[in-house]
Amino acid sequence: MIQSRVSVTAVAVVLIACGTAFAQDAAMVEKGKTVFTDQKCKLCHSVAGVGNPKGSLDGVGSKLTADEMKQWLQNPKEMAEKTKAERKPPMKSFATLPAADQDALVAYLQTLKK
Repeated sequence: MIQSRVSVTAVAVVLIACGTAFAQDAAMVEKGKTVFTDQKCKLCHSVAGVGNPKGSLDGVGSKLTADEMKQWLQNPKEMAEKTKAERKPPMKSFATLPAADQDALVAYLQTLKK
């Protein structure tokens, strides 16, 4: 009986922790969508057909890792050279964007999977 209560309690703690992590992830993704809008990313990029179609980000979450996305935000010139991207105008750097905003933006972009 005591072992049963301990097991139920342990399961409840795990479920609560998972629910909290999911809520934090969802909040981070929502913040990322806001950063995407506030930084006017749609001038050069599109998501689900909204924005500049020449820079579609649909599926980017399946193509790039979170680290690669962060590198694009912080060092776009270097990443363009590395990937031989020739888009005009070149992407501007978002290195001065607060780290929390960069992380949120990456969390949002990671959800864009095909």
